[in-house]
Amino acid sequence: MAELSTSAPSVTAILASAEACERVSALPGACPVSPVEVAIVGDASITALRQAVERIDPDALVSDVSDGWVLHTLDGPGARDAFARLSELELPFSGFVQGAVARIRVRVLVQGDRVDMLVPSMLAAHLLERIQDECRELLT
Repeated sequence: MAELSTSAPSVTAILASAEACERVSALPGACPVSPVEVAIVGDASITALRQAVERIDPDALVSDVSDGWVLHTLDGPGARDAFARLSELELPFSGFVQGAVARIRVRVLVQGDRVDMLVPSMLAAHLLERIQDECRELLT
């Protein structure tokens, strides 16, 4: 059975050159959204990130965008099975994927049996409802 939780994550957006984004894309919580955009989920020093990317790209934008995101987490032995009811995305054992989950674009961070779904705030209630409806018998 999987546990479902919802939280307000810290999210930092980095919009910069591909080379600058590559420099931060391996950090914990990094979501390499495109070659020129990385989102960092979790506590991160905006000052340190800004310094890291501005050395390569002085025009880089590093900003706290936490208000725009909600994190729905499935955690435990049934998390992957529950996620499979919501999306056709193949989950890595550990890492990042993005794509359609319950017919909306979601950023997904995976660590073992923990699946974190980063969803735009205005769509968070929709995804939560779909998780509860589609995965009811797999949730504790």
